[in-house]
Amino acid sequence: MKSAHRIHFYGLTLFLLLSRAAPAEDGSAWPTWRGTSGAGIAPGAQPPITWSDTKNIKWKASVPGYGFSTPIVWQDQIFLLTAVEGVAPAASSDVAVAEEAARVQRGGGERGGDRRGGGGFGGGPKPTKPSEFLVIALDRQTGAIRWQKTARKEVPHEGHHASHGYASASPVTDGERLYVSFGSRGLFCYDLEGNLKWEKDLGDMRTRGGFGEGASPALAGGVLIVNWDHEDQSFIVALDKKTGAEVWRKERDERSSWSTPLIVEHEGRLQAIVSATNRTRSYDPLTGEVIWEAGGMTANVIPTPVVGHGNVYLMSGFQGRSIQAIKLSSRGDVTDTNNIVWSVRHSAPYVPSPVLSGDRLYMSKSNDAYLACLNAHTGESYYQDQALEGMRGIYASPIAANGYLYVVGREGMVMVLKDSSTFEIVATNILDDRIDASPVMLGKELFIRGHKYVYCIAEP
Repeated sequence: MKSAHRIHFYGLTLFLLLSRAAPAEDGSAWPTWRGTSGAGIAPGAQPPITWSDTKNIKWKASVPGYGFSTPIVWQDQIFLLTAVEGVAPAASSDVAVAEEAARVQRGGGERGGDRRGGGGFGGGPKPTKPSEFLVIALDRQTGAIRWQKTARKEVPHEGHHASHGYASASPVTDGERLYVSFGSRGLFCYDLEGNLKWEKDLGDMRTRGGFGEGASPALAGGVLIVNWDHEDQSFIVALDKKTGAEVWRKERDERSSWSTPLIVEHEGRLQAIVSATNRTRSYDPLTGEVIWEAGGMTANVIPTPVVGHGNVYLMSGFQGRSIQAIKLSSRGDVTDTNNIVWSVRHSAPYVPSPVLSGDRLYMSKSNDAYLACLNAHTGESYYQDQALEGMRGIYASPIAANGYLYVVGREGMVMVLKDSSTFEIVATNILDDRIDASPVMLGKELFIRGHKYVYCIAEP
């Protein structure tokens, strides 16, 4: 491609990205599962710091099925995914019992699970009954279902981990179309009124241990980036966002991973960064060219990276712990070079993604209720593995807003801490629900998806 064409592409792409991100500043959009910051923060948001089942609940809405897909928001609509499985899941209050029973039935392995919050090891049995895979739009003001579409109804080819379901990926929007992935059940593009525009079948994943699927797609200007790491030939693919046509595809030497690609602009060039076990790779979204790569993660990579200070921060916490800060200006293979600004081998999360607020890099330890805060410039600990007393396990990614850090536990507890280099708990809130999806914050509202309800938390 000629240089002038490349410059035009990047100029147009950056314009589109900035145009899409702008509504988030006025509280009208949260277009991807972690918002627009690329750092796990909610700029301009001022949500409550205290609530309960009876306090500061603007509304709560029940949705059909079962899923941990973090909702996204565009103006007056909230979008989420769910799956109505052939055999109904246990009632929310019985989930922990069901998970423990499944763990015992499989031989009691705890590897990779959360000992206190449930989880176990390995996927469930291959299903024999069909599941219905649903895309749902809620009214932001009331929580009422505005529209609901069945993307697919079929018998899944494999089971899933006891601690999640068939709808763990989150949708993404550019403000004109909604892009959703049910993985092996297909990718689908709708307009914001629920009219199907295109669909794409990329085949069936064979995931490690039958754990199931969960990585979300990511938008990079005119293409949708989909990472497809599994136990057969892994690949990453870019699809034309308007038509679903394949733009490029690159094979990957990786086993199963669940990390959503991070789209970031640095020095006038877009990068699609995908963290994985063998290599973290930064791809050019236009061509699929690998811009840079580095080794150093552990197995079963799940956390999505965060960016800031000219670096990308990567981490993984299964069968070891690894945290790296790598320069976004890197080129080529930068393993064991000074492009890796710092690295440490402690405190890394397994499922949750980190938060970068100022020079403070926050993360849980594995899936356990311990919090660490590192200096983003040096990797030194402000504090390390502080216990979040009363909380039992974490899957949701924390989020920072308005001088506070919100950490969501699996059993309905949300702790609010000072966004500070010193450990200080400000408030502890409890909902009668289990929570695995990550929180969303816009304006003065906090949205939380539990197993039973979706909540809009706001002061009257």
